[in-house]
Amino acid sequence: MVGAGAFGRNHARVYRQLATEGVPVELVAVVDSDTARADAVAREFGCRAFGSIEQLTTTHREIQAASVAVPTVHHLEAARQLMEAGMDLLIEKPVATSLGEVDELISLSRKLGRIVQVGHLERFNAAVQAVRPVITQPMFFEVHRMSVFTARSLDVDVVLDLMIHDLDIVLSFVNSKVREIRAVGLPILSGKVDIANVRLEFESGCVANFTANRVSTERVRKMRFFQPRQYISLDYSRQDALVFSVGDEMAGGVPSVNPQIQVTKLEIPAGLQAAPRLPPTREEPLQAELKSFVECVRQRSQPEVGLEDGRRALRVALEILAAIQEHGRKVDIERLGR
Repeated sequence: MVGAGAFGRNHARVYRQLATEGVPVELVAVVDSDTARADAVAREFGCRAFGSIEQLTTTHREIQAASVAVPTVHHLEAARQLMEAGMDLLIEKPVATSLGEVDELISLSRKLGRIVQVGHLERFNAAVQAVRPVITQPMFFEVHRMSVFTARSLDVDVVLDLMIHDLDIVLSFVNSKVREIRAVGLPILSGKVDIANVRLEFESGCVANFTANRVSTERVRKMRFFQPRQYISLDYSRQDALVFSVGDEMAGGVPSVNPQIQVTKLEIPAGLQAAPRLPPTREEPLQAELKSFVECVRQRSQPEVGLEDGRRALRVALEILAAIQEHGRKVDIERLGR
């Protein structure tokens, strides 16, 4: 485990948990340049602590895989050292700071024969997995992701911190190229964009509206989308999904106030370990993600979310940030804020 901040600690917690449940994985060490923080996480989860990747790789050549949860600007260099030491990787999102860095990661992974998964956690949300089979031709999305302000991840804008989760999901649902981007964003409590609203139009004709806010008074993780004869509502936090269908589009639906509309609650796969705030039958997405990563390493198989997926989401996120900057120049946001 490289990086012992909030994300890194959670990875260490789940790796340790998986080991106790019989998954063939062992948490060997935690690495962080802040040695006191590394020591604290190592003590909590019963492993060794190191202050650098070099210290780790010179003393533990047997390690096969690692999670990378350092600040984004250090992803490429950390990943390079670990891959050259023979490790497969799970790199937290955003995968890098630029497309050039992602391309370098892709080149390195191919050259060295390493498996690299990108930490787009919501791909492993049980509600997302339940919704995927009912997708036909989505034409309109409304997505909200809001968080109470914390000092975490302030090295990136809210688009790369929060919205990128939803960009990845929508891009995978729509499977069409983005034709137009309109975006506005503002810094509120940090030096970077803390709240953003984005409209994407795809070549398929689909339109997606996104709102991301990390200075909210409440925590919201919701997606709604429309496709012919259906409206689908997904709550990431609760891990549940409802399908509203006109006529008999879905068997087993319950009539709503309007008898022409059937309501179906999608069957959500049960998990072994509940996440905080979830019913006890829901598997924590991070647990599902790390189990999938471990299985890819063991079977030498392609990950659910590879570097190309991470690149696609990052490309759109960077284009959104450019659109936000252009909008800010047009309206002279700095002058308005004075």
